[in-house]
Amino acid sequence: MVNRWLPTALNFMNKLQGPISVEIRQKNGFFQMYRGGEPYYINGAGGADNLDLLVSIGGNSIRQWGTGGNTPALLDRAHDKGISVCLGLNMARERHGFDYDDEEAVAQQFERMRNEVLKYKDHPAVLMWGIGNELDLRYTNTNVWHAVNDVSKMIHELDPHHLTTTMTAGINQEKVHQIKDKCSDLDLLSVNTYGGLSSLPDNLMNYGWEKAYIVTEWGPTGHWESPRTEWDVAIEETSTQKARAYHERYQASMQKDIKRCLGSYVFLWGQKQERTHTWYGMFMENNDPIEVVDSMQYNWLGKWPEKRSPGIRDYRLDGKTALDSVYLAPGQHVEAQVIPHDKLSESISIEWEILHESTDLQDGGDREEKPTRVEGFIDRGGVTTLQFIAPSEEGPYRIFVYIKDEEINRVATANIPFYVKG
Repeated sequence: MVNRWLPTALNFMNKLQGPISVEIRQKNGFFQMYRGGEPYYINGAGGADNLDLLVSIGGNSIRQWGTGGNTPALLDRAHDKGISVCLGLNMARERHGFDYDDEEAVAQQFERMRNEVLKYKDHPAVLMWGIGNELDLRYTNTNVWHAVNDVSKMIHELDPHHLTTTMTAGINQEKVHQIKDKCSDLDLLSVNTYGGLSSLPDNLMNYGWEKAYIVTEWGPTGHWESPRTEWDVAIEETSTQKARAYHERYQASMQKDIKRCLGSYVFLWGQKQERTHTWYGMFMENNDPIEVVDSMQYNWLGKWPEKRSPGIRDYRLDGKTALDSVYLAPGQHVEAQVIPHDKLSESISIEWEILHESTDLQDGGDREEKPTRVEGFIDRGGVTTLQFIAPSEEGPYRIFVYIKDEEINRVATANIPFYVKG
């Protein structure tokens, strides 16, 4: 089932000034969101770029993690394109040093949240308020949920038109208990989950969550749940494996739970460095879409693009896969080989890149620096092979391959970690 409740009055909404009312209605155990009086199902993405492409493949909403100086322009731009915004209120996290027992600090934060709500509550692009993101990640102080509930009550007093939610880092029985007990004012629950997406509907039912929910981050298998090399770095899926997962997990989760799930925000509609520069972003650094975008078009519109992105059937270094924990000697002459999913054409180009393994490893999606590129070790290459000389400096590296269809500017990516050891 695709696009169960697409909005039918976007052109009308775009002419409106002031807030568009959003509500959740329940009938016979089925929850449904309404926006401007029309049924609304979230086909969303986390990020604010490439909005024309988002709309063209069936997207209708974006998620923002916080507010800032560019928020007014972003809301205007989204509304002009018929896109709603799940607008985040960036509450402080215990893992960053905030103390939810500090009444003065909590009160000051409450006032900051209040001021942000007053700024944006009447903009027609606003869909709902996301009160904090993953405040439960490695937390110990459950008073954070009281703070979330207080902000939710404040929002409902100031803004009767929009919903409130909070985004959790995964979900378990204890979190459901805490939120039900301490956050009763929330309109719905939002869950960030990756490898566990397919089991989310059943888990929420088993944990006793009776209200509606959405999935506010989902995508590839996370680096914390992926297989690892012998030197303990995470092994990233190829973009083709990710594209398959984006399709299969969506069908097994959001499309399965038609009673309580009101939509989702795929991650990430943009590009970022997190363990690698290709792990979570659905775009390259130059803004070329990666093949997972094809899967989202199918999920939202029920049809694939007329011309599909390139794909990767196999990728090997020295005849081994990433799962083989590849070791090379300093200065060793070695070959990398990629096997595209389809036959090569004149529009296909293949590029290679060797990077140091990332050492700036942050937590919870915090900003990371991209590792430096290794220059001067390329020997020669064929169409789908690359001969290179292993770096002389011992340590961990990754070799990336990018297959691009220049005609449609879509890319497939893969990388293999390797360790240079004397």
